[in-house]
Amino acid sequence: MSTSQNHRFLIADDLLAVNRWTYFLLLCVATFLLLFIKKSFIESRIAAFEIMEGKGEMGIFHVISALQYLSIPLYYLWKFTVTSFVLWVGCFMFGYKITYSQLWKIVLISETLFLLPDLMKTGWFMLVESDPSYWDVKAFYPLSLMNFFDYELVDKRWHYPLKAINLFEISYWFILVYLIHISAKKKLSYAYNIVFSSYVLFFFVWLGFYLIVYK
Repeated sequence: MSTSQNHRFLIADDLLAVNRWTYFLLLCVATFLLLFIKKSFIESRIAAFEIMEGKGEMGIFHVISALQYLSIPLYYLWKFTVTSFVLWVGCFMFGYKITYSQLWKIVLISETLFLLPDLMKTGWFMLVESDPSYWDVKAFYPLSLMNFFDYELVDKRWHYPLKAINLFEISYWFILVYLIHISAKKKLSYAYNIVFSSYVLFFFVWLGFYLIVYK
């Protein structure tokens, strides 16, 4: 094993050794701060919202914002639980001995990656496109397929799938593979089979379901 590879293994082991609830709390705090910055410095400056604020018509939006903040830990708990279960089923199918608890921590750590697109999106609208519309903000997702299209010309049912397929999501798959490989200490090829036959398959099935039921 090369020195660089051994170093990566040590980093991964250190991450997997952290206390899950401490890490969960830090992730929630980071997400809360990014959401606060986005709402304070981007959404609050959208012209339509400024007009509504002046007319005292922003009450419902303030309620929705409060619910978004409060729902952060609940959303993460739900997402990690479902994703871990899907991966656990994949492990079971391939006879890969790894506990649900280990998978939950792997999913938790891997989720950190998705702070980057939120950070990039915030930076983009604060520094580059400083006068966006509400729909500009809603349709934008860094390094996604949506960037290749004019969202105004795309059927709205395709907005979510085109944003969901992005470089960060794909990178997430490989992080899951690597951490499962490290955690179970088995062949890397098995970890690829598990992730791509369970989580990745479920991901595309979900997008297909979304397109079918969208109205």
